Formats: sequence, structure tokens, C-alpha cells
Amino acid sequence: MDFRDSPEEAAFRARLRDWLAGRAGTFPTSGDEYWRRAGEWHRTLYAAGFFGLSWPKKYGGHELPPVYDVILDEELARAGAPPRPSLGYLVQGLGRHGSEELRRAFLPGMIDGTERWCQGFSEPGAGSDLASLTTTATRDGDEYVLHGHKIWTSYSDVADWCLLLARTERDVPRHKGLSGFIVSMKQPGIEQRPLTMMSGVSTEFGQVVFDGARVPADRMVGAPGEGWALAMTIVGHEREPAELGFSARYGKLVRELASRADGDAPDGTGPDGRGLGRTARDELAWAAVQTEMLRLHVRRRLSERLDGVSHGPEGSLDKLLMTWAEQSVGHAALAVAGTRDAEMLHAYLYSRAQSVMGGTSQIQKNIIAQRILRLPARPAV
Repeated sequence: MDFRDSPEEAAFRARLRDWLAGRAGTFPTSGDEYWRRAGEWHRTLYAAGFFGLSWPKKYGGHELPPVYDVILDEELARAGAPPRPSLGYLVQGLGRHGSEELRRAFLPGMIDGTERWCQGFSEPGAGSDLASLTTTATRDGDEYVLHGHKIWTSYSDVADWCLLLARTERDVPRHKGLSGFIVSMKQPGIEQRPLTMMSGVSTEFGQVVFDGARVPADRMVGAPGEGWALAMTIVGHEREPAELGFSARYGKLVRELASRADGDAPDGTGPDGRGLGRTARDELAWAAVQTEMLRLHVRRRLSERLDGVSHGPEGSLDKLLMTWAEQSVGHAALAVAGTRDAEMLHAYLYSRAQSVMGGTSQIQKNIIAQRILRLPARPAV
């Protein structure tokens, strides 16, 4: 494969790099302040022509090949700017399963950042086993009435809309009784309960309690009972590292860690006689291997997209590779910088969640075993 930029891609990269040069340090890249200003960053990127690059023009995108998203991710990481907002999986879900009326009504505001969105899937008792969710949507005339409890809902406290998964039928197999809805978050019957993470961030995730909130029946995404198909489209794209744009940031962090190790002798001692120990150097070397593996894997996935190849359960492979890479980088950050460097400690702490968010690693392995390798299910004991 030839990973070099085409003339058009090189020109786009140069224009983006020039634009970013005057904005280095303007927006925070982590912590509560980053989450508070994420919507502002989204709108800034869009106004400059650097967001929604691969999405349809009729909804506000640019219809460029997906490689342009990778160029954007690389240059944002290189400039030390915040990542692009990761809502592509919602665009994919609504774009594939929503009616044209819903797409025209909601995709433009989602893409340009004038309307904020959250995803209401996980529940306290239904995380990786999403089909066991208990939030209900009960028909009442031209509306559905919502009751239930969602958790780990990013941006829930500032969202205008929620793409919600709820149970509309009880006496059917659990995968078939779910439906998707576009729910207004600015109405009675919705209670916000913020969650504080062990890294100290308090504005990223929230719990949301629906107690009598309502949604018009014409804001159902797809037909009644088709929520599982919507969910699988969304989580499939949510698990792709190319969609999330993290691989460039892992590489940048590894390079920063390597610069700290520069000058160390082979025995792990630096000019001051201390330097990195053997364990720290091994952790850093392995992180470098993992990030390069993920970088090349993302490019392979992009090449497949350009050839018209779509992915289903293969997203679980992507998710596992991304988890291994991020946790390798997190271990290296802790080993090289220790616990006194707040930024590196945050990188380590956040990496621990990667094997849980978006479906646990155990669930991904089950999907790979059953749906890709076609291994027989283990009999119940």
C-alpha cells in the first residue's frame, strides 16, 4: 500500500496545518474544561471546513473520502489541539436507519454542532449485555412515555437530543422488543445525575433518569422492534478506531514519552545517573509497537472502505486492538512519568476504561468467536 498523500490530500493537509498553527493552545485538550468547551470546538472546526469531511453534502458534510478524516486526526494530534468530536457512529446510525424526514430534520444540526447529542444505550444493569435493558417506551396516543435509567451517557447534561434505545414490546425475544427514538432532553420527566471519574473529570459522563418524559411517535428511528439493528450499526462504528481518531493521539503520546527517555544509556541510566529503569523502557518500547500496529490497521480499514468493503462483527477486532494499544500507552505513561505528572496519570487512568466502554473485551471476544470464527457456543452448565 502507498500511504503517501495524493496532491489533493497534501494540499488539504497544508491548509489544515496552517489553520491550526494560529490556534495552538486556544482550546484545552483534557479535563473538565475540555468537556465544557467541546461544543465550541466542534462548531469552530465546522465553520473552518474541517468537520463532517466524509459525510453527505445534503446534510452539511463534504463527501470527501474517509482518508481526509485520518489526515484531520493526525494534524489535530500533531498541533496539540483537541480531537474531533466523536459522533460519527450516531451519524451512521441515523443515516442508515432513520427516515429521510428524520435525516433532514436532525443530521444538519448534529453535523454542524448547533445541536448537541448524547446516546442513551447503557443502563446500570445492561451494559455489555445491551439486550437486557429495561427502559420502557409505552405508546400513549401519538406519543411514547419513557421510564428507565441510563448511565455512562456522554454530554447528557448539555445535550439537546438523545438517541435512545427503549423496550417497546415485552412478550417477544429480548433482541426484538427494542426500538430507537430521538428524544428531546429539554423537557420535564428527565433527571440528570453527573458522575465523577477517578481521574477527577466530572463533566464527561452522567446518569439520566426518565420518569414520564415523552417522545412523539414519529421520532422513532425505523419501525417498532428494529432498535437492535440500529444499535448494532452504531456500536459497530463506535468500535472502529478509524471512526474515533485515537490512533494518532496514542502515537503522539508515545513520542512525548520517548523524548523524556532521550539520552538514557542502554542500562536505563541517564546523564544524572537515574533515568528510566529497564521495566519503563520495555513498557515504552511495547507501546511504540502497539501504536504502530494500530496506525497501520486503521489504514488497512480505510483502504477497505474505499474499495466498498463494509464491516460488521469485525468491529470487535478493531475494538480489541484499540484497547490493547491504549492500555499499553497508559502503562508506559505511568512507568515513564510516574504518578506526579497529572497529564500522564490521567492517560493511564483513562486507559483502564477502554476495556469496558463500548462493550467489554470479554464481549468482543465472544462476538469474534461466534460470529467470525463460527465456534460453537459453550453449553450451559
